[in-house]
Amino acid sequence: MPTASGHTTAILASKVRGTPVYNTNGDKIGAVEDIVLDKLSNNIMFAVLGSGGLMGMGEKFRPSPWSVLDYEPEKGGYVVAVSKDVLENAPAYRMEDLTSDDGEQAVRAEAFSYYKVERYW
Repeated sequence: MPTASGHTTAILASKVRGTPVYNTNGDKIGAVEDIVLDKLSNNIMFAVLGSGGLMGMGEKFRPSPWSVLDYEPEKGGYVVAVSKDVLENAPAYRMEDLTSDDGEQAVRAEAFSYYKVERYW
């Protein structure tokens, strides 16, 4: 079944990982590094966008609500309606902090608040 924008409603996480992310100006601003799932509600908590760094060193991992990413087939990637500056100033974490028992709820709340996205929980 297609979504309102014509995309399918299902996708494999393995196909999402590594997909480039662009802003609305067409600038590549990162890539989807992973997807964090909420095991209790069966929702996607957020996509983890990676940017910066060189050869795995210094990369920033930013949780972004799934709803802010819109796949553009002609780009072969996702487009987010934020500037590069907004993304660079988004909350960033180490990858292991995104699923820690102590931090994941705070990370999710901060991400949804930063992007001004309605919470699903």
